[in-house]
Amino acid sequence: MGIRRLNANDASFDAQFAALIATDTAIDREVERVAGAIVDDVKRRGDAALLEYTNRFDRLTAATVAELEILAPEMRSALDSLGGEQRSALETAAQRIRAFHERQLQASWSYTEDDGTQLGQRIGALQSVGLYVPGGLAAYPSSVLMNALPARVAGVESIVMVVPAPGGVRNALVLAAASLAGVTRVFTIGGAQAVAALAYGTQTIAAVDKIVGPGNAYVAAAKRRVFGTVGIDLIAGPSEIVVICDGKTEPDWVAMDLFSQAEHDETAQAILLTDDSTFIERVQASIERLLPTMPRRAIIERSLANRGALILTLDLQQACEIANRIAPEHLEISTDDPEHWAEKILHAGAMFLGRYTSEAIGDYCAGPNHVLPTARSARFSSALGVYDFQKRTSVVRVSATGAQKLGRVAATLARGERLPAHAASAEFRIAVEPRAEPRLIDR
Repeated sequence: MGIRRLNANDASFDAQFAALIATDTAIDREVERVAGAIVDDVKRRGDAALLEYTNRFDRLTAATVAELEILAPEMRSALDSLGGEQRSALETAAQRIRAFHERQLQASWSYTEDDGTQLGQRIGALQSVGLYVPGGLAAYPSSVLMNALPARVAGVESIVMVVPAPGGVRNALVLAAASLAGVTRVFTIGGAQAVAALAYGTQTIAAVDKIVGPGNAYVAAAKRRVFGTVGIDLIAGPSEIVVICDGKTEPDWVAMDLFSQAEHDETAQAILLTDDSTFIERVQASIERLLPTMPRRAIIERSLANRGALILTLDLQQACEIANRIAPEHLEISTDDPEHWAEKILHAGAMFLGRYTSEAIGDYCAGPNHVLPTARSARFSSALGVYDFQKRTSVVRVSATGAQKLGRVAATLARGERLPAHAASAEFRIAVEPRAEPRLIDR
């Protein structure tokens, strides 16, 4: 099959590599226009607009938004209806995800200076969060767990989940995950209209403080539109995996790891970096043999042809350097002593170390969050976590003694910035007469 074969030491590599990792960051203006119009309409008309778009796009006949709410007993019933193996898997994943994220909890702190001035930071949870979950043919109970559980661990009081139900079809596994994760309310709405309802509120749905969770292009456009009114997690791009391998891992394993991300969609990216040319041939052979067995063969094939690559490097050091240039969402280091090579990595959403650590385990049940930065944003962004559902508030209590020193410092700096009221405010706490403020002449 047509997957790129590149040599990192060829003269043309840099140009070929730049083309490989280039991402289309252009915003679809028509998508933005349509999503923006829907958002503005829901903001203006509330339930009426939300109901109109939901009935039209999801082929429903609901008379009120209240009819679109799934109550706790139905969610619990969905959980109870699961088979033993499926329920056990969901519960195991939830337990592991919760345990990992509990370690991320931040605590308030403070300290007192010699003059009695107290400084600190108070940690508090967001009050309400909206969770967008794709619906219809897609069913992502893992995303429910990965988004809702960190919020719950952080102490968020209200988690409102929106999930479209085209034709009235409700996914039992998604509802079961919502019950297990402690989701507060669920509405069968989706698209830009659901994002708008969460951001601005309607007569039935209360506005939230932050919106998280994946969605299509219209959902992404709506999240961009409402950002600032509410917080958002990120604007996710196509999924990515990079595998660094020393040639000693089973080639079938590596091929399937590449498939695991390529099967998401035709724009996903899967790249192998290795210093073993023979191993590239073996992985290529595994790809050719295993691809026909894949139910999502067509998607995988187009994804690998569009954005996949098998890259030969001089050594593993160079492989790490190239991985840093990619800054991938997922990075597998399938080598001897993977911890050594992990120290060379500067940018990755998540790292999976060792031959037995498939990225797929990370997607579902390892424990760390699978909501990760894409499109090279791992250079400046991190995985979703409890931190995203907590706020930090600075706390300052200046003593009378401290005000004598700090007031003068603040006043001096304020005058340097030509902000006389700032200076006077600080000086009023000093036990001496404040200096007269020189009159400024506009020129």
